Amino acid sequence: MMKSGPSINTALSPSSSKPALVPTNTVSTKDGQTVRARIDPTLPVADVVRQLCQNLKVPDHPALYALRDEQDELITDENLRKKIKEKVNLKLVSSPVLEAVDIVEKLGGKWDDKNLKLALYSLQKYIQEEQFANEFLKRNGLAELLRVITFSHGNTLAYALKALQNLTSLDHGWTGIPTQFISKLIQIISNPHNLVNVSRPATAILKRLVEADPRLAPTATSNNQGNSNKDGNPFANTSGSGMPGSSGVNQGGVWNYGFDVVYDEMIKDGHESLEWGEKKQGIRVLETVVQRLSSGDANMAIDSMMLINALLKNASDRHWENLGFELERLNVRKAVVRLMASNTTEDLTSSILEFQANCISLAYRRKTTPIDTDSPYVRSALDLIWKSARLNPQGLQKSNKGRRQGHNWDDVDLNHYTGEENHAVNNDQDEYKDWEQLGFESDNMRVEFSRVGLLGLDCLKTLCLYDQEWFAETVLDQLSRPVERRCLVGKASNEVVELLSEHWAIYAPGYSTSSSFQPYFLTFYRIHAYTVKFFLRMWNESGAVASDFPRVAALVQSQIRVVLNDESRPWHEVERDLLNSEYREVRERQMRELELQDDLVRKPPVRNLRAKLYKDSFEFVRSQRILCLMQGAWFVNGLSIPNPGSGSIRESISIKRSPRPWRFFRLDKSMRYLHYIESAVKIPIRGGLEDLPERIDVSLLSEVVTNTCALPHNILPNGTTPSDVPPYSPGSPLVASPLSFSLMSTRGGSLADLVAENSTCFSDWIDGFNMLLGDHFTTKETAEFVQALTEIGLKIKLLDLSGERVEIPDSLPLPPLPLNTDFFFSDFE
Repeated sequence: MMKSGPSINTALSPSSSKPALVPTNTVSTKDGQTVRARIDPTLPVADVVRQLCQNLKVPDHPALYALRDEQDELITDENLRKKIKEKVNLKLVSSPVLEAVDIVEKLGGKWDDKNLKLALYSLQKYIQEEQFANEFLKRNGLAELLRVITFSHGNTLAYALKALQNLTSLDHGWTGIPTQFISKLIQIISNPHNLVNVSRPATAILKRLVEADPRLAPTATSNNQGNSNKDGNPFANTSGSGMPGSSGVNQGGVWNYGFDVVYDEMIKDGHESLEWGEKKQGIRVLETVVQRLSSGDANMAIDSMMLINALLKNASDRHWENLGFELERLNVRKAVVRLMASNTTEDLTSSILEFQANCISLAYRRKTTPIDTDSPYVRSALDLIWKSARLNPQGLQKSNKGRRQGHNWDDVDLNHYTGEENHAVNNDQDEYKDWEQLGFESDNMRVEFSRVGLLGLDCLKTLCLYDQEWFAETVLDQLSRPVERRCLVGKASNEVVELLSEHWAIYAPGYSTSSSFQPYFLTFYRIHAYTVKFFLRMWNESGAVASDFPRVAALVQSQIRVVLNDESRPWHEVERDLLNSEYREVRERQMRELELQDDLVRKPPVRNLRAKLYKDSFEFVRSQRILCLMQGAWFVNGLSIPNPGSGSIRESISIKRSPRPWRFFRLDKSMRYLHYIESAVKIPIRGGLEDLPERIDVSLLSEVVTNTCALPHNILPNGTTPSDVPPYSPGSPLVASPLSFSLMSTRGGSLADLVAENSTCFSDWIDGFNMLLGDHFTTKETAEFVQALTEIGLKIKLLDLSGERVEIPDSLPLPPLPLNTDFFFSDFE
């Protein structure tokens, strides 16, 4: 039993003569002694420890000791003042140096299961401390930890992986991970029989390695790393011949891995699959990761989603197309749509929205990538389209004997790039094909797909796979009509791609402002197929001719807005509105819409202008939101609500009211630290950072989760509380405030649980943090703000044109090529 000793004053000086000083903290020693001490917050921690050792007559050198609180958090110069202010109980324990020496010896010695697990459990807690990490790495601790991971299993492996995950949350110290170990890590993740507590940290580590890309290295990293350790950087010489990027940038840093290094190892671990009739390496680890999106453990699902997002976001030019093929083959979109339907917590929302944004970026990349008719993929796709039409080179249809009649959409999505349906390239690939028979304006496929690129080719190919019978019959029907009354099927397909791209704002990578789930966007190919059928039906029912193509396109665009405006509608309603709507009803509704809008905004040049203004508005709002973070704001320290079950990624925290319920946050100009101060009441805060003694490292921020905490009792922001969410009172259940959010840490748990004073502040800060972490918004207010700025800018740009009655053409004809290159300036060099 601990016994209480006398009071100790660690701030005594020769001039001190006042006898009765109020103790600030209770300090416990390893031998069970407890003393009350008055600690001067202005002293360095080393001096506090030295004075405690002197007063307690500890025989060992003070450098062998350190202070920790009851949660084993190391007391440092940065948090000493806060611990004293909160009167936290402290423990005088072994220093991080001694702990590191002891743990490295246990890892490198003869393994005893019990002692090894205890050592790894302690390593998980201590590895994030700079003093411990430095000593641990100096003594070759990283190599010993990797050895444990390589040869252990079960809970021992889980503890070791968790320790490595915590190490990779630092911005230094783990550059010694060799590529051979990355392969081992991939094997661990690929094994579907591994326990969740093994798979989760392994997935998180691999995600961190993907993000440690030399292309993303901060410019100041090299200098910072070089000056981070005055006694010599222990990590500077850890790169060996087995290291990726050993001759790259930032030696001693961690930016030596990245997407290419990890993805190359994924491919090596792959298995053989069929793609376009050829054997190709599939990505086995991706199969397992996608399967875990449907895991009953929400923690495992979110870790898997974050790895997929990291791969999509950091994909290089060398592999991005292959990554897209693999994810389509594994039907990852369908798995995410299921998550959207089953997600009842806020924890997965941010990752799902980021996945949507990444898919929009991928779609934009494919849309802006011109087709290369020399590419095997493009040649195979064109060959499949031609065969689906069942035409001879002269345009006559072949017999449909032995042909497939199409597939249901689940099969098409699953086998989008694989299977026997994809037809190997035949030897008659170079034979002449009259593409005008399939509804194109010319036989030059590069020109025909110039506006929609690979995305347009994918959509038309998928349409053929989905319903070959319909496609063949439609082509034959159009060929049987007079030329003027034919609907160009290929041109219609590309036009639908353009209309859907405009509807879902596929303008540029990283400019997605959707704050809600878009399950229909994730079924882009299916929506495209239904919309093309709608286009053809409206053409036939309206008796359109070639010159009516823009009119029918406008009719289709009107229907797209109505049908896809609400993404929560059930599928059968969307199918009904696209496959069974009557022309007369659609036309009447369009006429009512036309009375309210100008025909000018539907012209292609104006749509392109809107896309440019949309990006400008996005950047403006991004700057404004981050500026709000730099100006600062007051928040209420919320009461964290523990989430029951295993579906929570937030740690359960005991409900305890903070003695200082208010907190003021401000982001510094370097956007590296979030400074703050806690107060019992709101007080005036000067500009700058002088009044904000505490800070949070922004690099530790992993995501922002909303609806996570309740208002404390008797704390009313702006004198009121939301009418539908009462503040917490003792004995009553906690109810999350709609203006609450938590800053989640990369190391697990929450960095801060906050409640905004009003919806404006909530929107500004939530999306401000999201812009620091990525390029997406999550609140409806911000999305509407971007849209409003875009519309206002568009109207201003069009004022001069509409006022002067200037006619805007739908397109400009390309001038003929010059007859020679004898230009006037060719002689001037």
